[in-house]
Amino acid sequence: MTLRGAHSFGGGTKTSNGRCPVLIVEDDNDLRDMMAQLLMLEGFQTAAVANGREALEYLNSGARPDVILLDLMMPIMDGWEFRRRQQADPAVAHVPVIVLSALDAGRAMNVSANAFLKKPLDFDRLITLVRNYCH
Repeated sequence: MTLRGAHSFGGGTKTSNGRCPVLIVEDDNDLRDMMAQLLMLEGFQTAAVANGREALEYLNSGARPDVILLDLMMPIMDGWEFRRRQQADPAVAHVPVIVLSALDAGRAMNVSANAFLKKPLDFDRLITLVRNYCH
């Protein structure tokens, strides 16, 4: 698990310096690091993990991001299973999810995501979507 910015997001609101906490769940190391760096340059606070199990562990630690960027096809625990477990947990079910996937939107529909972004990513669109979910 790679943390960027603060180690805890607190209660899901902007931090004292106005940053919006974002959790990145992506198994591709290069893409995960690139998204984290881009979001940090845009003023967001980020945490990054490699799979759904690490994401659940992170959320269970008490961290509350304003939005989750979720890959679907990952080892250990994929995005579908992560989303099922997230939605079943009242403490984190409300956190919006933006799905990032090479699959077309039709195959990703059963995830019940708030938004979908097809890979390869349009980073301008990614920034716009993340901004829409900042509290």
